[in-house]
Amino acid sequence: MKVYLDIIFLCNIIFDFIILISTSLILKRNTKLYRIILGSLFGSFTLIILFIRMNQIELFLYKLIVSIFMIIISFGYKNIKYTFKNIYYMYLISMILGGFLTFINNSLSNINEGLLFINSNIKINIIISIILSIFLLISYIKNIKELKTNYNKYYKIDIYFNKNKISLNGFLDTGNKLIDPYKGWPIILVDKDKININKNYIFVPYNTISSHDLLKCIKVDKIYIEKIGIRKKLLLGLTDNINIDGVDCILNEKLLEG
Repeated sequence: MKVYLDIIFLCNIIFDFIILISTSLILKRNTKLYRIILGSLFGSFTLIILFIRMNQIELFLYKLIVSIFMIIISFGYKNIKYTFKNIYYMYLISMILGGFLTFINNSLSNINEGLLFINSNIKINIIISIILSIFLLISYIKNIKELKTNYNKYYKIDIYFNKNKISLNGFLDTGNKLIDPYKGWPIILVDKDKININKNYIFVPYNTISSHDLLKCIKVDKIYIEKIGIRKKLLLGLTDNINIDGVDCILNEKLLEG
């Protein structure tokens, strides 16, 4: 079996760099680019040791020590918690990238031995893998950031009325500033299919960009919002225009004021 040491070395530098730079972007580490490059080079130069016969425990400890030094070289050392978090995300990204590369390798290679390409398409495989890996991790980082931003806006909601309770999934939207003009109560927009309350409706005027309309609302006894607490003196506005996945109601930003 042919082993292309130069290609393995070059690929390892590139993939180590992609992993380290992705870790830096996700954790927002303020580190210099040259430190990321040095960390990648250190991880690649140590590949030569892998040709020395080791048992599984020795190999595991060796890889762990190398990864610790890569992280310290790239991001410095502040404390154990800081270093452990860097290592954790580096391994998480490595597993995601490794699974993706295995899929690409198996899809494009006619014959392969582990992680080594041994067919005539080696150059094509490497180029495609590098390009797709960059796009994959860019997409992953973008989705992680969006998830972190949006996750904090989701709340479990319990609505109480006439000794009954309805549990819904709420989303805090700072764009919802609807207020009852008569009492000054905030309005929560709720999917009308989730509410089955037979009682008198309150019609609240509201404006859109193109029209002026009335919103059908109901008054409830109270609501409990996860991580916020109990709120009273509010209205539920019934609507069918909630287009957020997994969300039943859109909370009003005034609910945060207490």
